Amino acid sequence: MIAVLGPEGTFSHELALSLFGDKVVLLPTIHRIFDEVEKGAYDGLVPIENSEAGGVGPTLDCLQGHHVFITGEAYMEVHHHCAAFEELEQLTTIFAHPQTHEQCSEFLEKLGLEVVHTSSNAASARAMKEKEHAGAIVSDLTARIYGIPLIRRDVQNSSGNTTRFIVISSRPPAESNPAKCSILIDPREDRPGLLHDLLAVFARRGINLTRIESRPSKRGMGSYIFFLDFLTDKGWEVAIRELHGLTHVKNLGCYRRREVP
Repeated sequence: MIAVLGPEGTFSHELALSLFGDKVVLLPTIHRIFDEVEKGAYDGLVPIENSEAGGVGPTLDCLQGHHVFITGEAYMEVHHHCAAFEELEQLTTIFAHPQTHEQCSEFLEKLGLEVVHTSSNAASARAMKEKEHAGAIVSDLTARIYGIPLIRRDVQNSSGNTTRFIVISSRPPAESNPAKCSILIDPREDRPGLLHDLLAVFARRGINLTRIESRPSKRGMGSYIFFLDFLTDKGWEVAIRELHGLTHVKNLGCYRRREVP
């Protein structure tokens, strides 16, 4: 079974149905998914970054605080639509998930309406059905599940809007020929040239870093950790060993991409 963010109609739910069929468990928060995965109850599927809005904070925080491994990744092209039972000109409120709001900021800014944040796109659909003159930014699947007409299609800022998801497990990946690795670096110090020294480990070997993102370490202002993704170019295993000699490194997993049917 695979645990994903519910309720029915979220993008996580839609992708899980494509990848895993009906073996899906819906949970209310990303933190709850990580809790269950860490206990070994399920594997999980969670969003980690979006091409428009960047990193997904709860996922990055949970990767830092939970003992889990990344065993795969998948990419989903994301289309957002405005749904309502009335014409756009009659609306006074729009319900949207914060990430959805960011990905559709240009459309929502032009509307100039009150935007109320919700916990998921599915929650947006349910909230708008209970309020007069309200709309919601949702997916095709959400609109079908909740029986809401789409009054404006593709309201996302970018036509190439894509979300990257990761598969997480309590067990290390068993991939013998991984394409990508993810690590967390916690320097636990602050000195000139620190980041340069860490990145030089990859640069000297010509290893391609596909992503680097900083997050607060929660130990105080100015203290950060770094998430790095890199391709398994020649020398990548030696690079990880060298990093372990320089600083604190958490190996999150080496894995391959899952193709969406």
